[in-house]
Amino acid sequence: MALRVSRVDASPVTMSVQPLEWTIASDVMAIDPVVSGVICLCDAAGFSARHCRFNVPIALTEALSNAIMCGNHNDVTRSVRVRSDVQFVSERATLTIEITDEGDGFDIETAGGTPDATDWLEREEGRGIFLMRSLMDRVECARESGSPGNTVRLVLHRT
Repeated sequence: MALRVSRVDASPVTMSVQPLEWTIASDVMAIDPVVSGVICLCDAAGFSARHCRFNVPIALTEALSNAIMCGNHNDVTRSVRVRSDVQFVSERATLTIEITDEGDGFDIETAGGTPDATDWLEREEGRGIFLMRSLMDRVECARESGSPGNTVRLVLHRT
């Protein structure tokens, strides 16, 4: 998506593309169509090939897998909501993806592992948050008071 804006004043121009939203069952087979849709959004917004083909798919797949398997405990009667949006401020674009499960939530600061852990290579899980943080500019976890579920927010700036 090429975006050119001419303005007389120097105030920043804020625009966004139509957000994409999905509600999927807690089934890992539902991950690929969501990832494909977000990749298309990234391509259209002018993100680099590395961001579109590597950073975003890996981070989003990890977040969705965590929501399905850890948050919703693979319970297909529970759902995962995904919302992706690109905001343009002047020439800068920011992708925000929110993944909300129906689980009890977790403390993102203490969850997961680090490569310096002694069992890092032998473990089959515990790398998702590390990968998300490595591949995105910001990773946040939030829980709205009074509502079930946990939201992980992934943010990436176009470079």
